[in-house]
Amino acid sequence: MSVGSPALAERIAARLATPVDPAVAAFAGALADAACARAVLFYGSNLRTGSLDGVLDFYILRPGTGEAAIWPTVSYHERDWQGTTLRAKVATMAFATFARACGGETIDTTIWARFVQPSALVWTADEAARGEVIAALAAAAATAARLAAALGPASGTAEDYWRALFRATYAAEFRVERSGRENDILSVNAAHFAGLLPLALEAAGIDPGLQGETLTPRLAPGEKARILSWWAKRRRLGKPLNLVRLLKASTTFEGAARYAAWKIERHTGMAVELTPLAERFPLLAAPGVLWDLGKHRRRQRRGG
Repeated sequence: MSVGSPALAERIAARLATPVDPAVAAFAGALADAACARAVLFYGSNLRTGSLDGVLDFYILRPGTGEAAIWPTVSYHERDWQGTTLRAKVATMAFATFARACGGETIDTTIWARFVQPSALVWTADEAARGEVIAALAAAAATAARLAAALGPASGTAEDYWRALFRATYAAEFRVERSGRENDILSVNAAHFAGLLPLALEAAGIDPGLQGETLTPRLAPGEKARILSWWAKRRRLGKPLNLVRLLKASTTFEGAARYAAWKIERHTGMAVELTPLAERFPLLAAPGVLWDLGKHRRRQRRGG
């Protein structure tokens, strides 16, 4: 896959080469060997901070074209590293599916919206796989930029367009993060996004109309309507698709309830009590947790 933009590809390649802790690289190598992978991407807050605490996030891209009806397959892993237990949430999918999703060819929004954000390529089978990852992430950036141009103002800063994009994609998903998450993404990843949008727009075939810090994306006649129509379908199906994936994930890996409780507390501040029954049957516990989460958010809005 190629979006025909050497400058964008070079930028992505440099970002993917971000150094990681040896513990992360070793964990990725072990996961890759077990899965006969083509590549492993590392992403999330631990990439930014360098911390080994919490849960590390990996994407394993495997060879072949066969794919589960609901992808990716999510699993939870623990690994000892010099006396410390490392924990990881691992998403596994076919490289071919990942590439199609990055290019916006599927209903899914989570892949291109996630991988226009920072990630590190921590393991590859060979140079060909590395090139394929770079091309896929360039396609993800172009997909995101195209929608940002359609959702954003007629003219504005790059942050205006990214903010419009992430506000829309987060609203279309079934998420536990608080509103305003798009501002967090941009503030903590400012270096990653600086200068990215004009390159991604050009790769998408859109003149960014860059004048100083102001962009005026020049969409061809009818192009904005076509992009918004493309997005409308994905927005309608976003929450149902994400809910199905969450339900699937809760039954496919040991420790799913512990992971969900950790993520809810991390993003909302609400501690989740896990009973032995909830750990064994997380789906049965989910309605009660969602009810408590709703009450927690209402208290937050009231300031109490």
